[in-house]
Amino acid sequence: MQLIEDFTDYQILGMSEGHKYEKWGNVVLKRPDPQIIWSKPCDIQVDAIYVRSSEGGGAWQINDVPDAWQINYQDLVFNLKLMGFKHTGLFPEQAYNWQLIRSKIKAAKRKVKVLNLFAYTGAASIAALKEGAQVVHVDSSKGMIQWAKENVAANGLENETIHFLVDDVKKFVKRELRRGNKYDIIIMDPPSFGRGAKNEVWQVEKDLFNLVEDCVNLLSDDPLLLIINAYTTGLSPKVLENILNILIKKPGYIFSDELGIKALDGLILPCGMTARWEKKS
Repeated sequence: MQLIEDFTDYQILGMSEGHKYEKWGNVVLKRPDPQIIWSKPCDIQVDAIYVRSSEGGGAWQINDVPDAWQINYQDLVFNLKLMGFKHTGLFPEQAYNWQLIRSKIKAAKRKVKVLNLFAYTGAASIAALKEGAQVVHVDSSKGMIQWAKENVAANGLENETIHFLVDDVKKFVKRELRRGNKYDIIIMDPPSFGRGAKNEVWQVEKDLFNLVEDCVNLLSDDPLLLIINAYTTGLSPKVLENILNILIKKPGYIFSDELGIKALDGLILPCGMTARWEKKS
C-alpha cells in the first residue's frame, strides 16, 4: 500500500464505527466510511457531520463551517466545499499521483500534453500545469468544471494552457482518435457508475476496458504515463494492472497498489486503488 504521510493540511484524527474524523485545514468533519468496521473511543469535536438517511443519500449537519475554504498540499492550493454526497471536492490520497505526474513532466524536459478524464475538480490538472504541461480537462459535470477553473485560478495558473470540456468521456476519446490527437500522459478517475453530459451511462465493469483500449491508442509516439484510479468496491488493483498488461505493448513499467492514509493513532485507512503504465527512465 502506498501511504500519504506528508499532507500537513489534511489529517485523519480518528476512526470508529463506520466514520472517520478528518481535519481539513481548520475544519473538522465526521464522514461515513464503509472500511471502518471497528469501534474505538473517539471523543473529537467536529464542525460538521454527514448523516446518512434511511431512505438513501444523506445530508450535512453543520455546526460552524464556511461556505468554502482552502487547503494546501506543498505548493498546490485547493478550494473545498461541503457537497451533497459527503464529499469536499478533493481526494487527499491522490497526492501520490500528483507527485508522480509532476516528476514525469519535469524529467521529460520538453512540452508535455496531458489528458485528464473524469477530471473532477482538477487536482491532477493543476499538478500538470505546475510543471508547464498543456492540459485537456474533461468532465461531464458543468459544476465540477467551474470548480476546477476556480482551483486553477487559486493557483495562479489561469494563463497556462488548459482546455476545459464538459463532455462524455467515452465519446470525447472516440472523437480524439478520429482527429488524430495524441497525448504524452493520460489520467482517468472513473466512477463505478455515472452519467455523461447528455445522460450517457457509464458502468465501470462494462466500459473501463474499452475506454483504456481507446486511450492506449491516444498515446503519443513517446508517451510518459497512463494512470487509472478506481474506488469501485469489489475491484482489485490487480484487475487494473491486468487491463494495462493486456492492452499496452510499449516498453515500460506496469504497477498497481492500494492507496492509503495513516491516521494520527497509527491505523491505516485504505482509500482506493491505482494502476499505471510508465515509460522506463
